[in-house]
Amino acid sequence: MSIRVAISPEMISSSSAFALPDESIAREPPEIRGRSRSDVRMMVIDRQKSKIHHSCFSRLPEFLQSGDMLIFNSSRTIPSSLWGWIRDSQKLVEVRLAEHLSEGHWLALILSPEGKPLSRLGIKGSFVIDFGSELSCVAYSKDKSIPGLWKIDFHSFGSKFMELLYKIGQPIHYEYARCTLGLDFYQNVYARVPGSLEMPSAGRPFTWEMLLELKHRGVETGFVVLHSGLSSFASEESGLKSPVLEEEYSVSSSVAKAVNRAKREGRRVIAVGTTVVRALESSAKGSKGSVVPARGYTRLQITPKHRLAVVDGLVTGLHEPETSHLQLLQAFVSQRRIIEAYRDALSQGYLWHEFGDLNLIL
Repeated sequence: MSIRVAISPEMISSSSAFALPDESIAREPPEIRGRSRSDVRMMVIDRQKSKIHHSCFSRLPEFLQSGDMLIFNSSRTIPSSLWGWIRDSQKLVEVRLAEHLSEGHWLALILSPEGKPLSRLGIKGSFVIDFGSELSCVAYSKDKSIPGLWKIDFHSFGSKFMELLYKIGQPIHYEYARCTLGLDFYQNVYARVPGSLEMPSAGRPFTWEMLLELKHRGVETGFVVLHSGLSSFASEESGLKSPVLEEEYSVSSSVAKAVNRAKREGRRVIAVGTTVVRALESSAKGSKGSVVPARGYTRLQITPKHRLAVVDGLVTGLHEPETSHLQLLQAFVSQRRIIEAYRDALSQGYLWHEFGDLNLIL
């Protein structure tokens, strides 16, 4: 049963921000709540009719048309949280991988067991972190251009590093989650390219049955890759602000051709997740927004001023106030409409975060 939340003036603090009550946080996957993975709610923002519908994810095909093209992010989540000991002091720390720089080299957030940034503990300079007998890394002094993150070099890399990472690493566990979960809970069923440090969660409710139904209804599908970086930088007490990180992405020639064909024919291109929006818009070239095959790193931030060149619709989760994801939605609909829709979702008892409900914007 959904919990209805009484809306108070304090919950919507301004036209661009709102407070998220504890009751609106999904603290565990629907499977643990006694439901199926796809048994989540879906709010539909119809831009053409200026209406908001409340539905369920299982009815997604009813809101799509034959010829629509859904683009998914096929990146798989890797276990990006590592616990180890600083060699000289034997202090226990958590290393959260934040951005892959090159072979064996990463940016990372290093925290105490209480969730405090390492800088608060008075540790300066470089040091070695041991993760057991098989893996260690050297952490260097922080990069001043990216506050809160450390440059780290692992002594193992390539397939050996990935083998050890899967052996000793865990998915990142945030404070709002009620229990520690295995990596399978953080995977989308269609994901096949390891690399995301956090789950591209908009695709989580999709099942093979849903994908088959969409195919039967004439909905075309395609896959890009964007490896999600770390999006949340420690607890509220840490005082760290999230920097803009580069994220690795690729758009294949076949997908670029399929998207361009859909655009020429006047069919809708709908992104499953904000990562897909960023990948497609990063690969758009020219005044007409043609997609070209691309592979590299993107820092593209979609803001309300961004004119979307490729994407016509979006399947996404519900986002926290004052986040870049919420800013991205304003490239599709106005700030006023988003806050109006979120106010409605709060009153209807929708759930936020990666295990929560969805929002379809068409």
